Amino acid sequence: MILIKLGGSVITDKSQYKKFNREQTSRLCQEIAASGKGTMIVHGAGSFGHVVAKQYALQSGLQDFRQIPAVARVQHDTRELSLLVTEELMKVGIPAVSVPPGSCFVMDNGRLVVKDDEALKGLTHIGVMPVMFGDVVADRSKGFSICSGDQAMEVLARKFRPKTIVFVSDVDGLFTADPKKDPDAKLIEHVDKSMLNSIDSELSVADVTGGIRGKIEEMLQMCGDSGECVLLNGTVPGRLESFLKGEDVVCTRVKV
Repeated sequence: MILIKLGGSVITDKSQYKKFNREQTSRLCQEIAASGKGTMIVHGAGSFGHVVAKQYALQSGLQDFRQIPAVARVQHDTRELSLLVTEELMKVGIPAVSVPPGSCFVMDNGRLVVKDDEALKGLTHIGVMPVMFGDVVADRSKGFSICSGDQAMEVLARKFRPKTIVFVSDVDGLFTADPKKDPDAKLIEHVDKSMLNSIDSELSVADVTGGIRGKIEEMLQMCGDSGECVLLNGTVPGRLESFLKGEDVVCTRVKV
């Protein structure tokens, strides 16, 4: 099984509130279906979550009860996005169902807690794909926390032990500098634990779910001793499908 995260940057326009990129999402779903591989999908919240979350500092937890309407709004919006994504998956023959972390699980001091995974495993056992996503979740210590799509990936990686984990974003992989700002930025094709200290934590636009360094650390943990995490560009038509079919593509490969 291959675990895939469709980043918020590829399924939405993160600069515009609730701007769904249906055309690109549809194409990526078609590529996943055409690969013929068994997959499980997580998606980011993109502009359906980050805009309001940043405006009301939801990443800090409960600081002011004026944040509460924003919590409800983000939960509403991220569920709307997830239904749009699962609709595109079903159009290409993938029986997908949205599983909102904020409705199913809790967090503790910012970490997602999934003690009961029976529903997730039961769905996959009968051939239904559970789709998790970035969400706002009740937190035992902080009142509420933001659960990033990456944290959902971490939980699913631990529960299902996929050999390959793919992060689909709007850049070719990890670079020596921000490729959107620096034309001399060079792609890092391979990353391992020994390289972690040299990674710049400001490689991409900051968001409310953590920087690139934190994501690389999480990916190294997800890999385990024999797995692999891959970062690739989903805005390039055919690249995800080619990778899933075992072809060589431009990307960054992360291994312990």
